[in-house]
Amino acid sequence: MKPATNPLLAALLTLCASAFAAGSTFMAKVVGSGTLGPALHPLQVSQGRFLFAFMAISTLAVILRPRLSRPNLKVHVGRSLLGWGGVTLMFAAAVYIPLSDATAISFLNPVFAMIFAIPLLGEKVGKWRWLAAAVSMTGAVILLRPGAEAIQAGALFALGAAVLLGGEVIMIKFLTKTDRPFQILLINNTIGLIIATGAAIPVWIWPSPAQWAGLAGVGLLMISAQAFFTNAMQRAEASFVAPFFYASLVFATLYDAVIFDVVPDLVSFLGAFAVLSGAGLLAWRETVRKGR
Repeated sequence: MKPATNPLLAALLTLCASAFAAGSTFMAKVVGSGTLGPALHPLQVSQGRFLFAFMAISTLAVILRPRLSRPNLKVHVGRSLLGWGGVTLMFAAAVYIPLSDATAISFLNPVFAMIFAIPLLGEKVGKWRWLAAAVSMTGAVILLRPGAEAIQAGALFALGAAVLLGGEVIMIKFLTKTDRPFQILLINNTIGLIIATGAAIPVWIWPSPAQWAGLAGVGLLMISAQAFFTNAMQRAEASFVAPFFYASLVFATLYDAVIFDVVPDLVSFLGAFAVLSGAGLLAWRETVRKGR
C-alpha cells in the first residue's frame, strides 16, 4: 500500500538522504585520492559502493523476507544504468576538484529532474517552484565560485553526473508507482553491482584494509541515502522532493570543516543560505497549496 502524501516528511527524509549522500561522496574522495593507500580508480570505487550496498540490502532481505512483486525490469535497468553512471562521474569529479565544488555542480540534478518531470511525469511546475529552484540554483552557483579554473575535467564530470542523476530521479518516480521501496533498492543494487563489476575489471586492484573500510563506508552511506530518498519520493511529487537535495552542498561544506578543519568563508555561508532559502520557500508553498 502506497504511503499517504506528506510533503513535510518527504522534505525531512530527503534532507537525511542528502547528508548520507554527501558523506558517501566524501568517503569516495578519500579512497580515490590516495589518502588510505594507492589511489583507487573511480570505476573501482563505484564497484565498491555497489558491492557493500548489495551486501547490506541482501542481508536485510534474508532477515525480513519481504514480499516481492513482479518488477518492471526495463525501468529498473534504465534506472541502474543512470545511477551507476551518475555516481561514477561524481566520484571522479570529487578527486579532481574540491568536494564542495563537485557537489555544487553535480547537484544541479534537481533542476534537470524538475525539467524532466514536466514532459515525462506530466507534473505542473508553477511560478513559486520555479522561483524556489532559481533561488537554490543561485546558492549552487555561489558555492561553485565560478571562474576560468572551474572549466576542467572534474567540473565536466560533475555536470555529467547532474544530468544522469536527474534522469534517475524520474526513473525512481516511475518505479515508486508499482514497486515497494525495499524491492527498488534490492533490484537496483543487484543490477548496479553487475554493471559496476564488469566496468571495474580492467582497473581493479586489491585494496588495503583501510581502503576496504573506506569502500564499505561509501556503500553503506549510499544505501542509507537511497532508502531515505526512495521513501521520500513516495510521499511527494518529484519536482517538490528533488530541490531539497541541494542541502548536500551544506553537508559537504560541514564535512570539510569537521574533517579537514576548513572553516567556511562568507561565500560558503551566502551560498548555503540561498540553498536553504529556496528549499524553505518550496516547502512553504507546498504546505499552502495542500491546505487549500
